Amino acid sequence: MDYKTVISETEKYYLPVFGRYQLVLDHGKGCRLYDAEGNEYLDFFAGIAVNCLGYAHPAVTGAILGQAAKIMHCSNLYYTAIQAKAVKVISEVTGFDRIFLANCGAEVNEGALKLARKYGKKAPGKYRIITAMQSFHGRTLMTLTATGQPNYHEDMEPLPEGLEYVTFGDIKELEAKMGDDVCAVMLEPIQGEGGVHVPSDEYLRQVRALCDKYDALLIFDEVQSGVGRTGKWFAYMYSGVKPDILTFAKGIGAGFPTGGFAIDEKLAHVFKHGDHGGTFGGNPLACAAIYATLTAIRAENLVDKAADRGAYMMAGLKKLQEKYPDKIKEVRGKGLLLGMELVKEGRSLVEACMKEYLLINCTAGNVIRLVPPLIVSEEDIDTALAVMDKALAAF
Repeated sequence: MDYKTVISETEKYYLPVFGRYQLVLDHGKGCRLYDAEGNEYLDFFAGIAVNCLGYAHPAVTGAILGQAAKIMHCSNLYYTAIQAKAVKVISEVTGFDRIFLANCGAEVNEGALKLARKYGKKAPGKYRIITAMQSFHGRTLMTLTATGQPNYHEDMEPLPEGLEYVTFGDIKELEAKMGDDVCAVMLEPIQGEGGVHVPSDEYLRQVRALCDKYDALLIFDEVQSGVGRTGKWFAYMYSGVKPDILTFAKGIGAGFPTGGFAIDEKLAHVFKHGDHGGTFGGNPLACAAIYATLTAIRAENLVDKAADRGAYMMAGLKKLQEKYPDKIKEVRGKGLLLGMELVKEGRSLVEACMKEYLLINCTAGNVIRLVPPLIVSEEDIDTALAVMDKALAAF
């Protein structure tokens, strides 16, 4: 099927909910993607921080193929060896006792919010949940309500009750909203979709203290910032502020749709049998991808490499900021979750880079979000910086 037919057939039959670029991708290898005409692109978007091992990584593809030949799915009414291996390694890298597995970030955040509401039943009226402005937590009705961006709420009313918002990083505003009726505070330790905003460690410590004071659960949404992306296994490890619930997805399966949340033993029995679950969560194929992904990240020391490569790219972006102070407002982020805030809307810069065979992303209107695979090399980063330099000159 030629690329024009692919686009026309997709446009004809697929629900028009995505603003797509006119690019038909065919396959990938490492940090490179190839379109239907054979053109090679350097990928610094990684499927929205999903393809942490790039494309066609032999450990993951081999694990999925091998598992598919054995058993792809079975009910969670039974046990499988691969699920036991997967949840054990997740526990080791997250630092939590208990794991629940689902299919995507929205699902796991929904589960975390349900757990918080169930926890709040210990006291009458303890149901309020506080999240941050510019956050993004998913597109189910509950998680889009938790998302602190009003544009996602338009025409979806009435929204679920009991969710309120504060300015990210403003501890006084949060303190004013806290009370004994709050069951949870949900934050991204680094906001991704909202523009790559990094709070201070002190802010996170103060949020932890407020949650402890009012017996509210602290939920960290690490769907985007987790699994080595920031140069730690999870971004919370920078501050040392451990949440009560940690959610993860995206990179945990290196491209396979899966995710989960982690808790310690003290919350392990808040849910009773039947309170939560899912048909496909933790299926053998997903668990094979998870186990292979985390094992490969460990074996290749990619968490430390993400920190090193991230610092290298940050330095390069800072040089671009010095060169184009009238075009770049700020550079921020950690590890390989970096944002370059422009003085105006950034879609044209994304398109200019695409013409030079570099794939990047613009979020929050004017923030170039750079989330390449964790296997990215310094040479790849140099190539990307050179392309962005050329695009910025004409921006």
